[in-house]
Amino acid sequence: MSRALRILVVDDDWPMAKSLVDILKVKGYSAEAANSGSKALERMVEDQFDCVLTDIKMPEVNGVELFREINALRPELPVVFMTAYATGELVKEGLREGAVASLVKPLDIDLLLCFLHRLGEERSVVIVSDDAQFSRIWGQELTERGFAVTVVGNGKGLEETPRPHGQVLLVSLKAGDDTGLTALRKIRTRYAHLPVIVVADQREEIVALIEHALEPSAHTCLYEPLRTEELIRALTQIRRMELGKLLLRSPSTLLV
Repeated sequence: MSRALRILVVDDDWPMAKSLVDILKVKGYSAEAANSGSKALERMVEDQFDCVLTDIKMPEVNGVELFREINALRPELPVVFMTAYATGELVKEGLREGAVASLVKPLDIDLLLCFLHRLGEERSVVIVSDDAQFSRIWGQELTERGFAVTVVGNGKGLEETPRPHGQVLLVSLKAGDDTGLTALRKIRTRYAHLPVIVVADQREEIVALIEHALEPSAHTCLYEPLRTEELIRALTQIRRMELGKLLLRSPSTLLV
């Protein structure tokens, strides 16, 4: 991402919010603060942010309620909670609904900066398919939505394809053709934890293939006709999980 990430910090503790904004600006991010959930929602309508860092306990609109509103407006937008409490039903509720993680105050700034650096890296999808039409349609759709797309026909060259952070494999499985499955198994020998979305064309005829495909920890299986919202939802879920794993390395991070 060539431009500076835009970060919205939401906290009714104004000195804390401003201090975090100042740190982020020094590090090259475009950051601003909102001192309430309602103010944050106003800014969400007015501007496009790349990430929201929000306190949990706030008057009127708490952090989980704010997340739900944001998720309805922009489900792809990463939201990270900040809280003085490591546990609590409110926090767990928000995490179960799709927030990336909950950082315990005082924040681990180095970890947060590492997270934001990863967030700013290019999102990449490798399409593995013999179907030229499938590759063309979804390559164009994903490119228009900001993904870097690589098409690998027959799985050739897949093992040589660079593995940037944020990369997802989109594998097309067809009845009577195990090329995609073979490619999936090969890539697993090199990148055991690479997120994979399997796209299958006919449920009844390739149930066995799907079961085998899911064995190497494919993220999910979608069925033709593939809908854009389905694919974007799956990619969003993967992105949240990958970002959450990065934050999980800190004992001051809560995930569910």
